[in-house]
Formats: sequence, C-alpha cells, structure tokens
Amino acid sequence: MTSRQVLTVSELTAMVRASLETDFAEVWLEGEISNLRAPGSGHLYCILKDQTSQIRAVIFRSAAARLRFGLEEGLHVVAKGRLSVYEPRGEYQVILDHLEPQGRGAFQLAFEQLKRRLEAEGLFEMESKQSLPAFPRTVGIVTSPTGAAVRDLITVLQRRCPILSIIIAPVQVQGAGSAEQITAAIQALNGLGVVDVIIVGRGGGSSEDLWSFNEETVVRAIAASQVPIVSAVGHETDVTLADFAADVRAATPSAAAEMVVPVLAEIVERLGMLTVRCQQAMSARCLEQHQRLDLLLAHMGDIRFRILKEAQRVDGAVAGMREAVRAHLKQAMANAQTWTQALRSKSPALHVRRDLLIVPQLRLRVIAAMHHGLKRKTQHTHAYLGRLNGLSPLAILDRGYGIIQTMPGGEIIRDAGQVSVGEEILARLSRGQIRCTVEEIRLDSSV
Repeated sequence: MTSRQVLTVSELTAMVRASLETDFAEVWLEGEISNLRAPGSGHLYCILKDQTSQIRAVIFRSAAARLRFGLEEGLHVVAKGRLSVYEPRGEYQVILDHLEPQGRGAFQLAFEQLKRRLEAEGLFEMESKQSLPAFPRTVGIVTSPTGAAVRDLITVLQRRCPILSIIIAPVQVQGAGSAEQITAAIQALNGLGVVDVIIVGRGGGSSEDLWSFNEETVVRAIAASQVPIVSAVGHETDVTLADFAADVRAATPSAAAEMVVPVLAEIVERLGMLTVRCQQAMSARCLEQHQRLDLLLAHMGDIRFRILKEAQRVDGAVAGMREAVRAHLKQAMANAQTWTQALRSKSPALHVRRDLLIVPQLRLRVIAAMHHGLKRKTQHTHAYLGRLNGLSPLAILDRGYGIIQTMPGGEIIRDAGQVSVGEEILARLSRGQIRCTVEEIRLDSSV
C-alpha cells in the first residue's frame, strides 16, 4: 500500500503562498479602483476590477505615503506589485507598491484633487485677496539664493527703487524638505512686522520641479499670510496652486518685481510736476484774493459809516433793555414778598402748633368714650351669660333632674321600654353619678 502525504490547510496555504510570491514576484495590472477602505492603520484596501474579473489589493502604509495623489472610487490606474495569499481566509491578493493614474500623470491628478479640495474650503476666493501697497518700503523674497530668479528680482527692484529695503529668505525650491522651508520662510517674514509685501517664486522647470509650490502646506501658508503675497513661479505658461492662493500672480519673477514697486525716478518727476502745478495754483489764488481785497477796501468808507450808525442803534437798544430788566426785577421782588407773606400764613408749622392744643381734649374724649363703650359691652356680656346659663343642661341638673343612660352603651333613656328588669343603668346628676339596677318597669304614665 502506497503512503500518502496529508497536509493541513495552513500548510497547503503556505505552499500556495510561497509558489505565488515566487512566480509572480512583480506584476503590472490595469484596472478600476473599487470598495476602497482606509482604516486607522494607514494601510489602504481595495479591489482592482475590469469588465469580467476582480482581485483584492492592499497598499501598505509605507507605499501609501509615497502616493502623489489620493485614491478614489472608480479611478482607473496602472499598478505594480506582487501576488500573495492572505492565509487566514485562503484568498489570494496583490500587494501594490506603485500606482499611477491611467491616461494622466500622478502629479496632474494630485494637482486637480488638491485644487478641488482647497477651492471648496474657500482658500482661493477673490474676496479674501489683499491689495498691494502703493509705496512699499520693505520687500521680502522667498526663493533660492543661487537661482537666476533672485538675481532678476534684485536687479529689477533696485533699478526701479534704489532706496527700497530687500529681505531675502533663502530656501530650497525643489526636492525633499523644500515645501517646509518655503512655509517657514513665509511665516518668518510675516513675523518680522516690517515687510510690506512678499514675493514667492522661482525660475522655470518641469511639473516635478515646480511641485513644491503645489504642496498643501505652502498653499495654506500663502493664503494665511497677513502680508500681501505675489506668486512668481516658473514661466508665464506654468500654473501652480500657489498662484491661486496668492493675492497677485505674476508671469515671471521680473514681472513680479515690476508689479511690487513703482519707478522711483518717475515718482520724483511726477512730484516735481505736481509741485509746479501747486505753485501756479497758489499764485493764481493769491492774485484773485488780492483783487477781492482791493474791492473791499474801496467800499470800506460806506461800510464804516454803516457800522457807526448800527453801533448807535445797538447802544439805544442796550439802554432800553437795561431799563426793562430793572423794572422786571423790581416787580419780581414785590411779587416775591407778597408770596412770602402768603406762604407764612399757610405754614404747616403754624397749623401744627394750633392743632397740638386740641390733642389733649380729644384724648380725654376718646378715653371717656372707650370706658363708656366698654362698660356697656360688659353689661351686655353678663346678660348673655345669664341667658346661656339658663339654657344650659347643667342648670337643669341643678334643679334636681338627672340623665339616665344605658350601660355600657351610654345611650340616653327616654322610654321605659328601652331597658329590662335586672339591667344596670347609669344616672348622671348635677354632682356625681349613680349606678342602678332595674327592679320594676311601669309603661303607663301613672306613678
């Protein structure tokens, strides 16, 4: 009899897994993302499917962190990974370590996804944009200290306004860590408190080279800046999310410099022209006022006569007013004296003193009336008490009567038929009680 090898389910699954991982160590798949799940572990789970088949897929946290774009339901992707088996369920799956969107680059898709999300938050609203200052004193520049962009910016700014102060925040504009440097530089320039406007930019390059200006941290730093920011990234055809978040977008760094500061020589020339125009206007105004003054002096004689005449009228009016005030005051003082005498005759103190003399008499009359009323009420009370005593059952008992009650019920006996011979009864008298035994009962009224 031939021997047979019996495997456990776990052993068979392990053998299948080892075979698949060896034979399919690297596979490229094309399919549509479905049933996407992103638990708190940071791993991503989904299903890759086409029109007729599907396969489970997992993207571990380290690979998910390298994705330039976010996975979405229904997204068509090209993915690279290795085939494996999930042993607890005995299901085969593909472990993906690289994905790219079908028909679009990863950078372009990530750009569109982040743009939609930030736009929905309102970071690109025109209402939140700040105006550039007309005459800035200090300009901050966030760019690479070795690139051509910084040289162009400094050259144009100094040529247009030699007295301008320039603060350069040197940063790395591409590669790992560049986004964090740009964000920190924007925040640092805001914190200085002396910068009037900030230029953020660099020279041209590929989409990957410009990607630092599409990073979310940079876009949010630009949108949150309290100092107006001009975005000058790449050439005129290059578009980054920094352009949407900035207050103003410039086609090139040189164009940004021209936007930020005016030409000092032109300002000085214009101020000179305005000074001349002001002097001419002031001279014309002075001449006009001199002419008006000459006309006024010519009529001064007539005016002086009219002033003297009006002064006499004023003196007469003042004298009349003084006499009227004196007469009014005299009449007012007489009226006040009359009213004072009338008030004294109506003084409350006078009435009080007079009425106080009557109080003792009224007190004696009240006391007498109270005694008389009390005596009369006392007599009435005694009369009522006498009548009540006459009607009291106790008074009846005092006249020799008694109250006969049954025992032990205490019921009052009004009829001889209520008791029987030999029954005990209780007789209540005016003073005390008698306990009796019935020996004879007579129902007639005779004794």
